[in-house]
Amino acid sequence: MLIGRHSFIRQNKLSDVAGRIDYISNPKRQEHLYATYQTEGATSEFWKNLARENQLDFKASGTAGKCIEGREFIIALPESFVEYKADDVVRLFTDSFHKRYGVECSAALHHNKRMTNYHIHLVFSERKMLEHPEVKIAIRNMFYDEQGKHRRTKKEILDEQGNLRVGCSIIPKGEVYESHIFTKKDEWFKNDAFTREVKEMFTEIINSHVKEESEKLSVFQQGGVYLATKKIGKNNPKEAEIRADNAARQEWNRTVDVALVEGVPEEDILTVKREKITDKTLQSIRTHGWLPDMFQQIIRGAKDFLQEMIFKFKLPPKPVPKIDLQEWNDMRKLMEKLQKQSQAMKSTQQELSLLKKQLSETTGFFKGKVRKSLEGKIEQAEKQEKRIHTDMEQMVTQAGYPDVQSFAKTYQKSEKLVREYNEELRAWENQTEQKKEPSSEPPKKASIREKLHRYQQESRQQPKRSVKKKSMDRER
Repeated sequence: MLIGRHSFIRQNKLSDVAGRIDYISNPKRQEHLYATYQTEGATSEFWKNLARENQLDFKASGTAGKCIEGREFIIALPESFVEYKADDVVRLFTDSFHKRYGVECSAALHHNKRMTNYHIHLVFSERKMLEHPEVKIAIRNMFYDEQGKHRRTKKEILDEQGNLRVGCSIIPKGEVYESHIFTKKDEWFKNDAFTREVKEMFTEIINSHVKEESEKLSVFQQGGVYLATKKIGKNNPKEAEIRADNAARQEWNRTVDVALVEGVPEEDILTVKREKITDKTLQSIRTHGWLPDMFQQIIRGAKDFLQEMIFKFKLPPKPVPKIDLQEWNDMRKLMEKLQKQSQAMKSTQQELSLLKKQLSETTGFFKGKVRKSLEGKIEQAEKQEKRIHTDMEQMVTQAGYPDVQSFAKTYQKSEKLVREYNEELRAWENQTEQKKEPSSEPPKKASIREKLHRYQQESRQQPKRSVKKKSMDRER
C-alpha cells in the first residue's frame, strides 16, 4: 500500500499479571529473549500485592468473569531495530510510557520462534501505590461466602456434607484479609482513546529511530478509508478463513490507494465503503448470519464499484511550470539591476540638464570663475552618465544579449508567459477544489519553455551594431 505499513501495537488484559511477567522475562520459557527491564517500583512483591488487592476488590464487587490484574501492550518493531542495543530499545519504550502515565511497568524484548517478529511485551499496572498504605492481618481464620461477604463461622460457608461451598473462601490467621496499598484503577486505561494515544506515541518513537524512510509506520485510522487486516494467531483453526478475508481486504486497500492518487475525494471513498461494505454486511448478517464467503464477495463488489468510479473520475492535470524557473529568476534579477541603473541615469540626466541651464544663464565679464565651475560639473555629470550606460550594456552582454533593447523585449514576452502559467494554475486549483468535471480533451498549448527559449534565441542572434566608441559617446 502506498501509505506504508501500519504499526502493530495491541493491548491485552491480564488475569494473572505475575504469571505473565514470569512468562515474558524467564529465559527458560523464552527461546529468543534479548533484554528485560522494570521501572524502579516494579518488584515481584509489587505485582504480588497488586494481584491480591485486585482479586479482593473483584470478589467484593460480585462481578462475574475474570479479574483484570494488569494490562499489557505488545509492540511490533521494524527488523532494523536489531541493530540497536537490546537493553536500550526496551528501556526507551518502557521509560517513555512510565514518564507519561506514572505507573509501574515490566517489559521484555523478544523474537518469535521463526525469527520473523521482533517485539516488546510491556506489562503495566492500572493502579499506583498509596503514600500511606493500609494492610489488615487476620488475627483468626476469616470466612467469606460466594458474594465475598464476611461470615462469622466456618459452618456458614459449608454445604450439607460439610464441604466448602464453591465460591466460598477461607483466609488463614496471619494472612492479609484486607489491604489498601493502591489507588483505585485509573478508568482512562480502559478507554479506546488511551489505546490510540499509546499507539501514536510508540509509532512516533519507532519512526524517529528507523534508518530508512520506507520503514516508517502509521497508525491505522479507525473509520477511515482502509479496511484493517486481522492477525493470525498460532494454531488458529480459522487460519485459512482469515487469510482469505485479509486478501479481500488488501484488494480493497490497494484500490483505495489508486483512487486517492487519481484524486477521488476521501468523502466519496468513505461513502462507497459505508454503502457497499458496512451497510451490505449488516444486512447480510441480519438475513443469513455471518458467512465469510459472503463478506469477501461484498468487499470485492465494493472494490469493483470503486474501480469504476476511478475510471470515470478525471482530475484535470495540474499545470506544470515548463518554463525554466532558474532562467526566469536570473532575468528578473537582471531587470532589477537595470532598473536601479536606470534610476541613477535619470537622476544624473536631471542634474546635467539643470547645470546646463545654469551655465546658459551665467553671463558677464565677471562670471568667468562661476562658468568654469559649472563646466567642470557638467563634464563630471556627462562622464557619470556614460559610465552608467556602459555598465548597463555590460550587464546585458554578459547575460548573452546583444543590447538592452533585445533584453527588454525578451523579458516582456517571458513575463507574459509566466503570467499565463500563474493564471492556469489558479484556474486549476479552483477547478479541483470545486470538483468540476474537466473537458474530455484539454486544449493543447505550446510549451512555455520552448517559447521562452525561442524569444531568447532570436534576441541573441540579432547582429550587434558596429559603432565606434567615440561616436557612441558623442551621440549619447
